Amino acid sequence: MSLRDDLAACVPQLRRYARALTGDAAWADDLVQDTLERALARTSMLRAHSNTRAWLMTILRHLYIDQLRKHRELALDADDPVWQRLEAPVGEVGGLQLLDLQRALYRLPLEQRDVLLLVALEQLSYREAAAILQVPVGTVMSRLSRAREHLRVLLGSDAGSWPEIFKVVRQRP
Repeated sequence: MSLRDDLAACVPQLRRYARALTGDAAWADDLVQDTLERALARTSMLRAHSNTRAWLMTILRHLYIDQLRKHRELALDADDPVWQRLEAPVGEVGGLQLLDLQRALYRLPLEQRDVLLLVALEQLSYREAAAILQVPVGTVMSRLSRAREHLRVLLGSDAGSWPEIFKVVRQRP
């Protein structure tokens, strides 16, 4: 399997992670494209037998943070973020729950949200998430624990009615 095949195989996961980070399809697609361009330009930095997916997610995360820094008006931790004003599709209870979950995710501090998305959504191991975030494994575990607790507070204690993603977030060791 060639490097280009490896990159192509990672595109769906990159898109999902970018969408979860940004909450915006167009921005996420641009972020994935920028990630792939940077990866192709820097293929010499990828070591043999290394984790291509983790390398790409690290690049994507760095690009995302750089874009947030350049455009401070896009900060997601504002007092009145756009995510709180979105409307769920009419008649979809699941859509309302997902909207509440999305709102709660964007209320989490960026460090907690990053860990939660990598472990719960992307199902990466703590070690893989630590490599992407460039922090020790213990820091990943600590941030994940704080993120779970923060979500519980934001969403209320009735976890039985929440979508599967919340159940994964609650139960994953």
